[in-house]
Amino acid sequence: MNYGGLGGIAVVALAMVLTPGPNMVYLVSRSIAQGRRAGLFSLTGVVVGFLAYLTATCLGLTAVFALVPAAYTAIKLAGAGYLLYLAWKTLRPGGVSVFEAGELKPDSTLRLFTMGLVTNLLNPKAAVLYLSLLPQFIDPAAGHVMMQSFMLGTVQITVSMAVNLLIVLTAGSLAAFLKDRPTWLRFQRYVTGTLLGAFAVKLATDRSRVVVATP
Repeated sequence: MNYGGLGGIAVVALAMVLTPGPNMVYLVSRSIAQGRRAGLFSLTGVVVGFLAYLTATCLGLTAVFALVPAAYTAIKLAGAGYLLYLAWKTLRPGGVSVFEAGELKPDSTLRLFTMGLVTNLLNPKAAVLYLSLLPQFIDPAAGHVMMQSFMLGTVQITVSMAVNLLIVLTAGSLAAFLKDRPTWLRFQRYVTGTLLGAFAVKLATDRSRVVVATP
């Protein structure tokens, strides 16, 4: 296993989880409106959604490489385009902070979990990450493609879960802290937007070819 790939997916996962999206909006809004316990149940659903994406991707990854190699290039370019869109959306002026959550009615534990799961399954960032970005860090020459996929996905889930857990536990305090500090919000947008844009360019200009290896 290429440890550079593990580090690379960790950086990408960190940049993407720090970019405001459906998961962050839902977790922050629930944590602020209903408390940390609600945020934790919602996060459990989000993690299960990641596991579902990872399992489906790993089971079909070698078949995609072997049967439709041209689709790999198309997916890669789609992923690069979506990353550029995320970078632009993050860096553009006039964006509303994800921590400006409104009032919400309390939800049951089951609904919190279910909504966390559904929110992640319908999250385009998650789909792009597993279908387009994850394969970029696999070394087919090393063999065991499926095992590499699971290892990379585990790193991504760990990074995402750690950051989201921190967000859930500190959402209320962060909302109060950032309310009157727009400079901090701009700094967050610039850092994550720049990282996403840089990786999008790297992904789009990568000319390496996929060599199919047996799992």
